[in-house]
Amino acid sequence: MLNNQSHLFNLPTDITYLNGAYMAPISNTVAAVGQKALLQKQNPTQISGEDFFTHTQNLKETFAKLIEVKVANQIAIIPSVSYGLATVANNLKLSKGDEILMLQEQFPSNVYVWQKLAQKYDAKVIFVKAPKLGNGRGASWNNSVLKNITSRTAVVAMPHNHWADGTLFDLEAIRKKTRENNALLIVDGTQSVGALPFSVAKIQPDALICAGYKWLMGAYGLGLAYFSEKFNDGEPLEENWINRYNSEDFAGLVNYESRYQPFAGRYNMGEVSNFVYTPMLTTAIEQILEWQPHNIQEYCQDISSEAIKELRQLGCFIEEDNYRAKHLFGIYLPNSINIDKLKTRFNQHKIFVSFRGKAIRVAPNVYNTKADFDRFVACFK
Repeated sequence: MLNNQSHLFNLPTDITYLNGAYMAPISNTVAAVGQKALLQKQNPTQISGEDFFTHTQNLKETFAKLIEVKVANQIAIIPSVSYGLATVANNLKLSKGDEILMLQEQFPSNVYVWQKLAQKYDAKVIFVKAPKLGNGRGASWNNSVLKNITSRTAVVAMPHNHWADGTLFDLEAIRKKTRENNALLIVDGTQSVGALPFSVAKIQPDALICAGYKWLMGAYGLGLAYFSEKFNDGEPLEENWINRYNSEDFAGLVNYESRYQPFAGRYNMGEVSNFVYTPMLTTAIEQILEWQPHNIQEYCQDISSEAIKELRQLGCFIEEDNYRAKHLFGIYLPNSINIDKLKTRFNQHKIFVSFRGKAIRVAPNVYNTKADFDRFVACFK
């Protein structure tokens, strides 16, 4: 069992931060790596030509271990989820009447790009609605997703767990159904990868897109994307020098090259060699590999289980344990609890959570304790 890791962070002791899904705090070690890297820019002679490539390769290899990818170069470094999803959409051609399947109230960056693609090809966007609150909701929602994957489905674009309430989706079963219908599976791992186990080897998505500042615990402004072999010959969003073949040869850059870097190397963003954010994110993922996501799930469940039991007794709805993530879950209030008064109490007691849709989103991590949940539940009473 993983022990509390709050000593590795610098969160104020007078706050209760249950809001990792909004933005994760970086650890003291990650902050130190970033500070050291930033100061190197005061003397650019400390930054070599090799540094443009070695740091990014280290990051790709570290992330590949986390998501169980054999070929690290199937990973690209991106600035945001919208960039990664736009890269996918840029390499798809649909037919009139094709369907793009998504979840109700999915995060906007994983909606707008598909709406635009559907409009371009006169395709249809299908949202799978969430069932009414109650027993069997998670199972029913999963079944609805599977039922809506048909021969007309071209793309299923969804997260591993819902960003607002943590509902879990069986991606292995969904992948099986998409393969039977020749549909792509594009996964937004922003609110899961890093805290929830994810295996590309098992799930075999066509693409996995992740922001780096939430559960990967890096800085804001850098993300990672896995692209399957289907995209190895695709078109990147931009034409930057470092994405071209043999760009490691600085003296030869004037010999313009029509070929791209192999595999997903063509999809790296411009200025991919971010000398500050890249080592920070690598260090953060190395720490996650040491903790292991399945241990993070167990730890979050251990410190929150009693609180969840009490909240259910107060009439709150929280998804059944088998169908929700342990690092992120939503609380739906009964009519007897006034949400405005509850927000006031949270503010008074310096408790930080998010309100997403109709759910109070609670997102603990290894820096939290059972005492944090005791203070949280006390506000409901």
